[in-house]
Amino acid sequence: MLTKKQISENFAEGLRLMDEFPLGAAPAQKAARKIAKALADMNIPYVVADGLAVHAHGHARATVDVDLIMTKADLARFKERWLGLGWVEKFKGSRGLRDAEFNVKVDILTPDEKPGDGKVTPFHFPDPSTVGTEVGGIWAGVKVLDLRTLIELKLASGISSPHRPQDFADVIQLIRANKLDRDFSGRLHQYTRAKYEELWGYAQVEEDF
Repeated sequence: MLTKKQISENFAEGLRLMDEFPLGAAPAQKAARKIAKALADMNIPYVVADGLAVHAHGHARATVDVDLIMTKADLARFKERWLGLGWVEKFKGSRGLRDAEFNVKVDILTPDEKPGDGKVTPFHFPDPSTVGTEVGGIWAGVKVLDLRTLIELKLASGISSPHRPQDFADVIQLIRANKLDRDFSGRLHQYTRAKYEELWGYAQVEEDF
């Protein structure tokens, strides 16, 4: 169990993030913009995924790390140029990075991987050059996953990794935030359609608070 001190520190950190995220001033947001600029300067295709992409598409929830999709070859190019100059590896040879300035983890997903448990999903992470969109505002100049692909990946991850309920919770909130209809399922991979329609039903439940 957490100590009282740890609970107090976590509570204070949560309040700080709640204040910083609407302003685009949270460490993860700063780290995302920083690496996005470095990648763009090198003409490396990438997209911001997972929690930050969810936030960019209208569901305001805080997160403490950055998830990017890029190819292994482009990751190698980035590391050759930037390791030791603002970014370090989590461990030697790892795909994961850490922004040394903001002390933020940067997790890299690649198109040769499958979402979720990495085994049962019948499709891979997408080519980042085909699924990026700019949403403006505090994300101006940053490529994030388009909404359809974000929802598809979240559904696939939740289906194959049921110990990660946050993925389904994110989909429900994205449906609400973007006022998506049930027919949106027709735009998704067949593997994810039934689960989308199930979660769409939950998204229609009005909350009393």
